[in-house]
Amino acid sequence: MPEGDPHRYITQAAQNAPNSHRFTCSRSYYDDFDDKPRSVPEVRQADILGLHINGRLFRLDLSRYPSSYGTLQKHLLVFLLGEDLHISTCFNVLNAAMHLDVHDVEHIVEAGPTRISTIWMTLRGRQLVVHAYRFVKAVLRLLCRHRLYGWSESYLTYVSTSLPGPATDKYARVRLGDVFLSVDEEAAIVRYLDETSDLIRTSGWSSLPYEALCDAAMVLCSYQFAMRPIQVAMLTMRDVRIWDPEHSGEPTVHLTFLMVKQQGKLRKRPMVRRVKQEWGILFIALVAYADSQGRDGNDRVFGVRSNHEAGSRIARRVASLIGDDACAMDLRHTAAQRLVDAGASHEELAEFMGHSHVQTGLVYYATSATHAERVNRALGASDIYRRVAKIAHDRFISPEELTQLKGEQQIAGVPHGIPIAGIGGCKSGQPACPYNPVTSCYGCRKFMPLHDKTMHERVLAEMREVVIFFDQSSRGDTRSPAYLQLQRTIAEIQAVIEELEGENR
Repeated sequence: MPEGDPHRYITQAAQNAPNSHRFTCSRSYYDDFDDKPRSVPEVRQADILGLHINGRLFRLDLSRYPSSYGTLQKHLLVFLLGEDLHISTCFNVLNAAMHLDVHDVEHIVEAGPTRISTIWMTLRGRQLVVHAYRFVKAVLRLLCRHRLYGWSESYLTYVSTSLPGPATDKYARVRLGDVFLSVDEEAAIVRYLDETSDLIRTSGWSSLPYEALCDAAMVLCSYQFAMRPIQVAMLTMRDVRIWDPEHSGEPTVHLTFLMVKQQGKLRKRPMVRRVKQEWGILFIALVAYADSQGRDGNDRVFGVRSNHEAGSRIARRVASLIGDDACAMDLRHTAAQRLVDAGASHEELAEFMGHSHVQTGLVYYATSATHAERVNRALGASDIYRRVAKIAHDRFISPEELTQLKGEQQIAGVPHGIPIAGIGGCKSGQPACPYNPVTSCYGCRKFMPLHDKTMHERVLAEMREVVIFFDQSSRGDTRSPAYLQLQRTIAEIQAVIEELEGENR
């Protein structure tokens, strides 16, 4: 075992080994946000290193450490970049060195394979941050690669598997359900996107400030497609495709996002998504604005400079809608759970979320409702099912007002073979609505429910009979879209009844 300054031997090995990383050579990494390679030149002479991560410049200050400790970290940076780790991971690991002093690192370097277990358990007892333990393991991997202090590449498996890190559950909030939006919170977001789209459709794209238009479209990307802030921020004008129909109807909008948090070729894999038809006008307006400003295909759609800016704007907008703190990742988790509850397979979920492994999304299946819970939800009998406290609708109308409406504004339909009429009116008229009458009316902001509790209680009873018939005859899977629509409709009918009951208290 070498004696003296342990870091000196690492430096010598790095400089003399034929296949090792040399400080005199620039090490490069890929900047996902700006879509270009970057390098860290002249690592030997620099004490403050600037790293571009997701649109922001982070400074890794090595001058605060003793020279030998700082030298070790420079070697580690080059080594970690050579392992093809994402630059953000490299920064987090190296920045965690502040939780260890130089004596800790000296003991780690000098311990060798025979004494590292004792050193490791002592560090575990100090309950350091997770990245501090990853820093220690990075040091040990470096020693293995350079065959120093008794280490060799044959110990790499031992380092990765036999030195247990602190127990962490990155999906803890998903398991608890804290990250999921409630039904009324989702309804508020849908209503916001509907109203913004209608405003553009009736008044033109110039009627809405550019920042407000971008906020709505970014919320859409997170809510409908479960995109991370970095994916939203990276969207360029050439990633927006608008297909004009040959006949009447609104254009179709396709967006192409890129996978992130992946290694190698998967990083550049495209993810094509189709925007909901009614909300496509948001991106049509953004393209019109870009054309008026003379922008080209390389320009960012939303004009944000980093993933942090995109995430902050989404969070502020959602908080203003639901009156509670929420972030873009909450929308992502909610979209995933929504897909699982609708019956998506593991492969479909992985493709939708941009996961490289199907096992990543298993947590959503663990938190998904059981068959019995689904039936209870659809019947509106579950205590834990969050229903809309007060649905969105234009206003209640009296029976006299209903008779005075035009025929096309009076709602009638035969959902699941049950003729229903007289529940209320539609502000725009049924012929102009692309959705199924009755089942889609409850909860719609254009719906004007009849001010008659008995009428809605009769509709509720009939819908519950359909749910029971579906379940008993196995004619409908509880994960099917039709079944889930019945579930939502029943909850919103109950909300109308509760609102009417509240008026009489």
